[in-house]
Amino acid sequence: MTQPKLHELGAAQAAALLQRRELKAEDLVRACLERVAARNDDLHAFVHVDAVSALAQARALDAGAICGPLHGLPLGVKDLFDTTDLPTSYGSALYAHHRPAADAASVALCREAGAVVLGKTVTTEFAYFTPGPTVNPHNPLHTPGGSSSGSAAAVADHQVPLALGTQTAGSIIRPAAYCGVVGYKPSLGRVPDAGVKSLSPTLDVIGSFGRRVEDAALLGAVLTGDARLAEAHVHGTLRIGLFPSPLWPQAELDTQRAWEMATAALARNSDRCQDVALPDFAELIALQKDVMAFEMARSLSHERTRHRDALSPALQALLDSGMAINGAQHADKLRRTADWRLRIDALFERHDVLLTPSTTGAAPEGLAATGDPLFCRSWSLLGLPAVHLPVLRNARGLPVGLQLVGRLGEDHRLLAAARHIHEKLKF
Repeated sequence: MTQPKLHELGAAQAAALLQRRELKAEDLVRACLERVAARNDDLHAFVHVDAVSALAQARALDAGAICGPLHGLPLGVKDLFDTTDLPTSYGSALYAHHRPAADAASVALCREAGAVVLGKTVTTEFAYFTPGPTVNPHNPLHTPGGSSSGSAAAVADHQVPLALGTQTAGSIIRPAAYCGVVGYKPSLGRVPDAGVKSLSPTLDVIGSFGRRVEDAALLGAVLTGDARLAEAHVHGTLRIGLFPSPLWPQAELDTQRAWEMATAALARNSDRCQDVALPDFAELIALQKDVMAFEMARSLSHERTRHRDALSPALQALLDSGMAINGAQHADKLRRTADWRLRIDALFERHDVLLTPSTTGAAPEGLAATGDPLFCRSWSLLGLPAVHLPVLRNARGLPVGLQLVGRLGEDHRLLAAARHIHEKLKF
């Protein structure tokens, strides 16, 4: 078997070599920087790169003690996270020259654990729907998804083994699906959000991208401070709830095929699969849209009131719709959301995880939009942890996959199940 090139190493594989001093951080960082230099003019995954600083950090790590589980691993950071040594523009020309005074807490945690920040990856405008320049690494005529477009594309293209992302509607799971990588969205509140541009406190979650479940879990363990995420394994029979959801009629043929192949493969194994029915589940879509609009309109009050003309028409329309919702209405929507969280939590008395679609289909053609987060909105509203698993490629070579959803706060069990299931879905 051909040995992978250095920039092609998965995060967990590279981490093991770095921890044993069988690989130098400088060599790995240099290989990734060379890949970025060769590909970024075509892919546009990175908006800022500082090769000199990254190599200096890597040399310092090689000269010192092992400082954590991410020791020497190159990291892409979504341009929604504050960084002291790189500009942070939040995907908007309004902040083109913005230099934060402090790293986001999540970035600081990654650096403390030994990660080397290669640069800032492209985000859509304020992590909403207006795309940046990134294209899909599998076909440049197709969207990479959003809003964590650059992070997903950079990992898929072997420019970095790990990257940070955020999700408010579907901004981790959807680009992971379109780019064919693993995306992990933690439970709401598991990762500190200080220093990340706030959009919706009820919905915003910081997560990770890797090429395998163990890669995303390694970064997730650092972000959450919970080592179980990188260590957990399934013991005994796994109870999988099959939930195509009432939104299934909007699933395209590619997603239908991935579902059929995955459920057939799981049925052949010793895991226990049971259908799940929640006929009124679709009402959560409208709830998520309204909660997001209300909270984004207020979180972006400075931009909305001082720089409206600099915002895209799509973002202006969202903020206007959010301001049309009053506080009493919002409080009622949060109450209904809490009721649904209790109802969904009861499902996990019977199922360890839920298998459900990630997207309507493969990445759509065209770069003017980032695709539909339809199958992600409800899980974002409920704050549940989710993992996207690549399953297959369609006839055009574009990735298609499914997501697993776990119980709130039981991220380690979700990631253990994701590793277990993904091994069975390699066709």
